Amino acid sequence: MPAWLKDAIFYEIYPQSFKDTNGDGIGDINGIIEKLDYVKSLGCNALWINPCYDSPFKDAGYDVRDYKKVAPRYGTNEDLYKLFEEAHKRDIHVLLDLVPGHTSEEHEWFLESKKATRNEYSDRYVWTNGWLQGVPGHPYIGGEADRDGCYMLNFFKCQPALNYGFLNRTEDWQKAPDDPACLATREALKDVMRFWLDRGCDGFRVDMADSLVKEDDENKSATGAIWKDIRAMLDADYPEAAIISEWSNPMQSLKSGFHADFYLDHHGNGYNTLLRDYETAGGDHSFLKKDGNGDIMRFLNDFLPKYDSTKDDGYISFITCNHDTPRPRRTLEFQELKLATALFLTLPGVPFIYYGDEIGMRYLDIPTKEGGYTRTGSRTPMQWNHGKNLGFSDADSKDIYLPVDPSADAPTVTSQENDPDSLLSTVKALTKIRHEYTDLHADSEFEVVYAEAEEFPFVFKRGELYVAINPSEKKAGVSVSKKREKIYEIGTTEIKENSLIMDPQSFVILK
Repeated sequence: MPAWLKDAIFYEIYPQSFKDTNGDGIGDINGIIEKLDYVKSLGCNALWINPCYDSPFKDAGYDVRDYKKVAPRYGTNEDLYKLFEEAHKRDIHVLLDLVPGHTSEEHEWFLESKKATRNEYSDRYVWTNGWLQGVPGHPYIGGEADRDGCYMLNFFKCQPALNYGFLNRTEDWQKAPDDPACLATREALKDVMRFWLDRGCDGFRVDMADSLVKEDDENKSATGAIWKDIRAMLDADYPEAAIISEWSNPMQSLKSGFHADFYLDHHGNGYNTLLRDYETAGGDHSFLKKDGNGDIMRFLNDFLPKYDSTKDDGYISFITCNHDTPRPRRTLEFQELKLATALFLTLPGVPFIYYGDEIGMRYLDIPTKEGGYTRTGSRTPMQWNHGKNLGFSDADSKDIYLPVDPSADAPTVTSQENDPDSLLSTVKALTKIRHEYTDLHADSEFEVVYAEAEEFPFVFKRGELYVAINPSEKKAGVSVSKKREKIYEIGTTEIKENSLIMDPQSFVILK
């Protein structure tokens, strides 16, 4: 386990929307370098950068055309090497996004695989034996290759599935996971990882990490075996490199070798009930919504079994949001956002802050861009100041990657950085405390102290620290065993005799 993960607070950067330095309207690597001091000031000591590889951008870069080449719109490979170097000068680790389950249909491997004449790439992707033979139970494409066969898709039409084999085979064209062709795919993935690790990358966030072996068993054992093999490579040759999975099943992912796994926003799961429980009948009952009348037990009943069974294997990662998820500002007000950030930065595991969430950027209702669809509204340009394009780019507004927030009160870094009561200042205070107290680090003990269905507050223990949150509109109280000292609070809390009294929408850390 890389030791640096214990105290890591990640900042996710969607590169095309972060900072444009050459005036073409698209964010670039030099823009990330320019803002590294800002990332450091925020209290984040690690970055996750969404795909910045060469791509046709039919799925915003998750359709990779060349794994070893930076997309020209972002700069050059040398720019990315410099980013690693400059980040390391500031004690910031950098994870790239790894897309192992598919490539672009324009990738050289796939162009070779499509050919009628067999070659070393013919079996790099999943193909059937004939043009009339589809892929049962999976999306596929036929009629677009000289080769006599249909090929399987991993997600969008532009993303042919790489071939890691089928565990339970029912067709003669399906290969076993240990078939030489499938092992060659695995080794090609390792080669990509080594390429970037050798040049200063600190590891990878892995896209759709559970999607490798098809017709896998319910425990994803065959896919897990691949990641265990990759973890063995990392442990041997890159022991400080981290791999974090987009899997949202820590009982599978962490036991398969990942160091951390994202707790994703899946409808009805524990994370979803905290701040995005607005797709059910009867209104928004999110725990962090002041008038949601939420139930912390809906979160704990989902989270605790996952945490208890994996806490010795790795970390569960809470996110404020990500590029696939509606921004929390969609439904939460600033005080609610402060409490949400406070909760995510004090729970166990490795937390992630999505760019712009630290200032409360809005989710915008805008048309799709590069396969974003409803996700596009969370991918708008970072809002630095109230200058042109809110400080993102000097390009004409019609030429920027996505429109910026047109509201007169659009939140910006400059409007919040000198306001001690701002969301940005709150985030900085919380990251500082998390770094200062090892009891708040990823691996410190976590114990529920008080949690009752449809009641407030929620109180838990991290090491010797106590954390309490009352996101409701009502005053709430809970007994405490002895007089304790406040380390930090949001809103107003009071320790009176043997009780902790919390005003509406308040949070406190006690020692």
